[in-house]
Amino acid sequence: MNLEDFLNYIEKEKFVKGGSEYHKFMHKISQESIKITSHLNSGYHEPCEIRTIMSELIGKDIDDGFNLFPPFFSDFGKNIKFGKNVFVNSGCSFQDQGGITIGDGTLIGHNVVLATINHSKNQKNRADMYLYPINIGKNVWIGSNATVLAGVNIGDGAIIAAGAVVTNDVAEDTVVGGVPAKLIKNIDD
Repeated sequence: MNLEDFLNYIEKEKFVKGGSEYHKFMHKISQESIKITSHLNSGYHEPCEIRTIMSELIGKDIDDGFNLFPPFFSDFGKNIKFGKNVFVNSGCSFQDQGGITIGDGTLIGHNVVLATINHSKNQKNRADMYLYPINIGKNVWIGSNATVLAGVNIGDGAIIAAGAVVTNDVAEDTVVGGVPAKLIKNIDD
């Protein structure tokens, strides 16, 4: 199995059986991700070096306007897509097996968690995983310590308050906050 086979399978099936060939492949890629992020987090790197390391992690070129303050953690890495002029602050963790897309101009605060995996509710099959993408629009601002869960779509211009746990889609040009996140207000420019 190669990465393209795995990503095509995930996009179509959105399920990985614990202990399966796909599960083992995920673990193999995770080891590569840990190695790359350990290097990223091991000392100071110039912004251009960070972009190079992040390009290696995600397997794609990254826009020159991309900025990240380490440390950064990803347990897969190969299913992240960054738009232009994205900023990721320190301490963020991306669980991207299900796919994470981040639109142009988005700002991601300290310690944000983006998690695309849910495990089976059946305790006999707890290792089984359901993978759903997270899609973040353009010019979104995600506050510090927020968590965005699998399958969530965040509309352009939305603001996620610090500490929010986002379990449902967020409309464009709105502010949400709380646990679980709820609409606080619409943004009027």
